[in-house]
Amino acid sequence: MTPAQTIAPGLTVRGFTPPLKLSDFKLIAFDMDSTLINIECVDEIADAVGRKAEVSAITEAAMRGEITDYKDSLRRRVALLRGVTVADMERVLTERLQLNPGAQALVQACKAAGLKVLLVSGGFTFFAHVVRDKLGIDFVRANVLEVESGPNCGQLTGRMVDQPWGDICDGAEKRRTLLEVASLLGIEPSQCIAMGDGANDLPMMGVAGLSVAYHAKPAVREQAMVSIEQGGLDRLLEVLR
Repeated sequence: MTPAQTIAPGLTVRGFTPPLKLSDFKLIAFDMDSTLINIECVDEIADAVGRKAEVSAITEAAMRGEITDYKDSLRRRVALLRGVTVADMERVLTERLQLNPGAQALVQACKAAGLKVLLVSGGFTFFAHVVRDKLGIDFVRANVLEVESGPNCGQLTGRMVDQPWGDICDGAEKRRTLLEVASLLGIEPSQCIAMGDGANDLPMMGVAGLSVAYHAKPAVREQAMVSIEQGGLDRLLEVLR
């Protein structure tokens, strides 16, 4: 493994000498939960039905890479959300969800340099579409929570809805989405940046020209070309000029 070099407090690079040119890249792909935003949405939704501790324990193990079947771990967590209402999720959105520091500045800098922006998340469209609209993101792939109709209208069923691209956005799907969008744009994976914090981000980080860990789990920090351990997302601009 290439030795890591600390170039500033809380900012480590591996395998290259900064700065790189931001305009040499054409696409930046972001994880959402605990990367672009400050929370793990599934954990906060679970809080509405008193199951946050149970769900958080599964999330933490999945993000550390201790649970190898991400799809199964997500299905288990979502099953525990049965009975949560859309109003409960609205409260998470308005009272708990915030963009992480530097998110706006980094996205604006990327767009000004001509990059397209992709949000690819193991989380949910209910939140991802709001983040998309706040930041002016170009492409989104995330999971859809199923909502009851009929007598329990407005409550979660504890399941997710299959989408045209597949059932669940896991690590393999994140990688496939990055490659698909790159192909759509007519660019190479080497012209892509992938940024995340958990084990399910490693597949897309592994195919990108620049991989960035943000306040990440140890396994992710160790494999990323850039690791931001202090400060906001816009610290990536200390590496990309």
